[in-house]
Amino acid sequence: MNESLKRLLSGVVYVVLLLLATSYSVTSFYILFGIFILIAIYEFCQLVKINSILPLVFGAFIYCLETQFKISHFNDVLLLLATLFASVKCLHLLLISKKEKIDKLSKYIYVIGYVIFPFIIITKIPFGKHGYNPQIIISIFILIWTNDTFAYIVGKSIGKHKLLEKISPKKTIEGFFGGMLFSLFAGILISKFYIGGSTFIWIISSIIISIFSTLGDLIESKFKRMASVKDSGIIMPGHGGVLDRLDSIIFVAPFVYLFYQILNYVS
Repeated sequence: MNESLKRLLSGVVYVVLLLLATSYSVTSFYILFGIFILIAIYEFCQLVKINSILPLVFGAFIYCLETQFKISHFNDVLLLLATLFASVKCLHLLLISKKEKIDKLSKYIYVIGYVIFPFIIITKIPFGKHGYNPQIIISIFILIWTNDTFAYIVGKSIGKHKLLEKISPKKTIEGFFGGMLFSLFAGILISKFYIGGSTFIWIISSIIISIFSTLGDLIESKFKRMASVKDSGIIMPGHGGVLDRLDSIIFVAPFVYLFYQILNYVS
């Protein structure tokens, strides 16, 4: 099968599965992301070369605990703070650190704070004042897909200045701003015709998503470069692994969730 056709079919299956499971019910949403988190943990452990058994057991336990039982708001805050700490550590690894090796403690911090906790935060984002609202998480995915697509198109068309060449040679500054611009348009359309609500909030969400989805993609590329591999896995033909598809959302999630918590506190 042609590689482009394989990539297209695999992408369509992924998008349809995601939209159906997220829209059908909260249970199907939890099941899908429960599967995603287990695969992502395994893939990341392979990337950083640590045994995956303990992270898988811990990830499955805390995912079930957080999704099946009512957790206090204080625990949610601690979860968010721990995830943000790991996110800052990831940014340090990407932008400042020149290390090509990661110590064992840091590997476990990354698998917990970069993979496990963000997936749990993703499952909290769709819950608003009126309970589970799949349109929230679907809108975030739409903004990520819009940013990725138009960053690629604009970068390929007029991109001249590399964004972070050593990590991802194809990404350009022009592509980054092109992706953000189209994400802003998508955010406005979402607020007007899909989910409703404040256009201002979706404009800010679009900016946050554009910035941190790009960083998330670069961070995963950094881990792959350090592991000397092209893809995190092979489960999605033409696309790689689950981490390759969800690297943006897992890094975006804590920052979007933080923004929503600030909004709730202010209101």
